[in-house]
Amino acid sequence: MALFTMQVSLPDRPGSLGMLASAIGSAGADIRGVEVLKTVDGVGYDQIIVAVPGTDASDLVEILNSIGGVEVLSIEALNNG
Repeated sequence: MALFTMQVSLPDRPGSLGMLASAIGSAGADIRGVEVLKTVDGVGYDQIIVAVPGTDASDLVEILNSIGGVEVLSIEALNNG
């Protein structure tokens, strides 16, 4: 599994982070860390570290971006060495 850190925006309402976590799990990825960065005008901004099967996170990004109100703002591979 490869580690990635990504920043996402999502609606700031109860259940949004849980929905995002469920989508990450159903994509076969594993959450290794979450940091809530800020909330602005009803939008939450979080940084999430995920372990993704293989070395390509593009499927995960596509799945998350397909959720209404969720946007992957950035994703970066972490040095696994």
